[in-house]
Amino acid sequence: MSATIYRFELRGRLRSALIWSGAVIAVIFTYLAFYPPLADEAALMNRAMANFPPQFLQAFGMQHMDWGSIMGFYSFVFLFVQVLLAVQAAGYGFGLVSVDETTFTADFLLTRPVARPRILSGKLLAALTALTITNAAAWAGSLAALNLFQAGRGYDAHAVLLLLGSIVIFQLFFLSAGLFLSLVVRVRSVPPYATGLALGLYALGALSGILGDVKLGWISPFAHFEPNRIIETGAYDLPLAMISITVIVLALAGSFWRYQRRDIPAVA
Repeated sequence: MSATIYRFELRGRLRSALIWSGAVIAVIFTYLAFYPPLADEAALMNRAMANFPPQFLQAFGMQHMDWGSIMGFYSFVFLFVQVLLAVQAAGYGFGLVSVDETTFTADFLLTRPVARPRILSGKLLAALTALTITNAAAWAGSLAALNLFQAGRGYDAHAVLLLLGSIVIFQLFFLSAGLFLSLVVRVRSVPPYATGLALGLYALGALSGILGDVKLGWISPFAHFEPNRIIETGAYDLPLAMISITVIVLALAGSFWRYQRRDIPAVA
């Protein structure tokens, strides 16, 4: 790893990481602030939700959700947090190499006496550090909001820790997938690709539940780490979690292989 590249990349991503962290905390606090008044009308809310189509509830992770339980409400909120984390991590992955190519700075970088694996390692570690800042914000925001808005009902600390512990694998999935895809296709603009990957896999996870097609769930990390299921069972679905880990390993290995053989566009 090149320490110089790591510091340069981290400085470039620090502001972005802080903005994403603020967004994650804002979503957690904004939604959980609605819990105390809703909890007082839990029976009414549960009856109202029972009238919704099961497919709708499944799509938003609200099946079997108890509005009187802060853990049920938190599982709903955490789904939105996952979407934010997915877009951020995918954006970092897609932009890791493609930004240098679209700005025509890659040819300058690659003429330095630094091997390509060291360059990519420095960039990856900087992106992972930035994602860790957002991860820490999700932990701090979740624990603070749960304690502030639990309305005296308490929450399952073990289930919360399981959900928050899944973030790092979730982020790595989208980071590594975005990086590998950016080395397979030419990425001109990062946001459409990042948003498309995150929302596309979210849609697949939702369709898996709606259609009852387990195979669709194999593709999406949203199905691998479904908040409602983790809270209900108090454990990860290990076979699905291993699929995420396998994708991460294969995508990273494939990215290093592709990067060493990639033709880099130069300034004419």
